[in-house]
Amino acid sequence: MDLLDNYKKAWENQPEHADKVSSIEIYKLAQSKSSSIVKWIFIIGILEFIFLNSIYFFVDMEDAMIEYKNLGLENFILYSQIATYIILFYFLWMFYQNYKKISTIESTKTLMTKILKTRKTVRNYVIFNLGYITLFMIVITIAKVNTNLNDFNNKQLLILIIVTIIATLLFLGVVWLFYQLLYGILLRKLNRNYKELAKLDNAK
Repeated sequence: MDLLDNYKKAWENQPEHADKVSSIEIYKLAQSKSSSIVKWIFIIGILEFIFLNSIYFFVDMEDAMIEYKNLGLENFILYSQIATYIILFYFLWMFYQNYKKISTIESTKTLMTKILKTRKTVRNYVIFNLGYITLFMIVITIAKVNTNLNDFNNKQLLILIIVTIIATLLFLGVVWLFYQLLYGILLRKLNRNYKELAKLDNAK
């Protein structure tokens, strides 16, 4: 049982005249914990962005771009990366704004609303990343098939499609587990704070 649970239990068993003071203490603790969680969501988002972009230092991008050009995907890669960076910077900005706003809220209902907004932002962030990976894999596969169509018979083409689907699903599963590890624990703690605030708000 954590500190917030201890506060809640003590608050429920104390005299009525002390309810107001204790409810304020519970709220402040829930706000502090929520602020800390959202701060870590922002920090992890920054670290993830830095890590993923540091991969470029270990990959021969010139060879990769030649391969993309041979597949006729140089424009897709260029414009999709530009769009991806814009969207990722938007999500990082939203993570920061959520942390900044949740640290200064003085209303239980408003704090609950911001917690829900933070959860929605993280969920949309994960969906976007998984969606982009899926789109990227599909486009690459289609381009490879179109480029080498004459080199495949129907059986080989079917095998290539099945292998690509399986590889994509496995990769998406690994990425999803990665996000569950990074953000899932924090979101569950945030959701627990939300439920405690809801009980506190209903008890008023």
